[in-house]
Amino acid sequence: MSAFEVIIYEKQDGIGFITLNRPQALNAYNLRMRDELYEVLSAVRDDPEVEVVILKGAGEKAFCAGADLTEFLTAPSPIIARRARFERDVWGLFLSIDKPFIAALHGYVLGSGIEMALCCDIRLASEDARFGLPEPGLGIIPAAGGSQTLPRTIGRAAATEMLMSGRWLTAEEARRLKLVNRVVTRADLLPEAEKLAVKIKSHNRLAVSYAKQAVTRGLDLTLAGGLELETQLGRRLIDARG
Repeated sequence: MSAFEVIIYEKQDGIGFITLNRPQALNAYNLRMRDELYEVLSAVRDDPEVEVVILKGAGEKAFCAGADLTEFLTAPSPIIARRARFERDVWGLFLSIDKPFIAALHGYVLGSGIEMALCCDIRLASEDARFGLPEPGLGIIPAAGGSQTLPRTIGRAAATEMLMSGRWLTAEEARRLKLVNRVVTRADLLPEAEKLAVKIKSHNRLAVSYAKQAVTRGLDLTLAGGLELETQLGRRLIDARG
C-alpha cells in the first residue's frame, strides 16, 4: 500500500483509514486517485481484518474539492472511457462493500467530494465544511451518481435545488437537511470518527454488515420486499451464530 501517490491507506485495530492525499490541489479527484482508490477499496472489501473504514482528506482546506476537470474534461475516446469505467467502477465498488464507512468531512466538500461522501454510511462534518455541486455552472451534470444518491439522502426538493442552482450549504444546513449526521469542531472531527468506528467495531461484525445490507438493499425495494429482505438476513444471522 505504500506505493500510492495520492491515497494514503492505513490499518489500525480493525479500522481502515483512507486519506485523499492531494492537499496542494484541494484533494481534487483525478485519474490517479480513481485508480488508487479502486485498488484500496478492493483491498478493504477482501481484507477480513478490516471491520470499519474512515474516509478523510489530507490538509486543512478540503476533504475533496471535486473532480480535476483538467483531466476529466480532456478525456480519451468514448470507447476507451467506457472501458476504463467498466474496469474501474469506483462508485459501484464503493456501494457494493458491506462494511461500514464513516466519512470525516472538512473544508470544501464539492462535486465528487459530496458523491464520495454519499457512498459512505455515516457522515461527520466539521464546522468549516462547505458543500456544493458546481457542475451546473460548468455546463455538466454529476458523473458519479450524485443525481441519484443526493435526492435519496436529502429529498427531491433540496437535491434538485442544489443540482440546478449550484447553491452551497454550510455544515449546519447540511445537518438540517440530513446530508450529514453530526457537526463537530475541526479538532474533534477525526477523534469523533474514530470513537464511532470503535463503537461499531465492538458489535457483532456480521450483524453490522447485515444491518447495512438491510438498509442499502432495502431502499430499492417495496416495503414488503424490504421486510422480506430483513427477515431473510435475520434468519441467516441466527443460522450463522448457531
